[in-house]
Amino acid sequence: MDMLNNAIKGYQNKVLTAAEVIEELIKLAKEIKESDSLANELKLSDFEYAFYSAVAENDSARELMGQDKLRELAIVLTSTIRNNVSVDWTIKESARAKIRTVVKRLLRKYGYPPDMELLATELVLHQAEVIADQLVS
Repeated sequence: MDMLNNAIKGYQNKVLTAAEVIEELIKLAKEIKESDSLANELKLSDFEYAFYSAVAENDSARELMGQDKLRELAIVLTSTIRNNVSVDWTIKESARAKIRTVVKRLLRKYGYPPDMELLATELVLHQAEVIADQLVS
């Protein structure tokens, strides 16, 4: 979404030409297709893949933990977050703190690199916010 917004803003601000925007859109489409194929290959749902992407963004985590362990972590994160979110969790700081604590514990349990734990926690929370409506229902 960010890539799409950046391309549109670049065009609107006359930084990018129409041809460059089309190139960006083609590049974005290829990345989405690759992402979908990886999700299918890993047999992850859309929610699980969102969390997988958040925890696998770190190169050292991918090297240290491997794809299978990250996949397992994503599945557990999805289930745990789904079971712990409430309707107002994105608004109430106490509810957010509870989710943040749960995520940190899971990252530690699965051996996520401690130096990248804070970033991964924030990415997971951001992903959870993006899909919050579906998680609560």
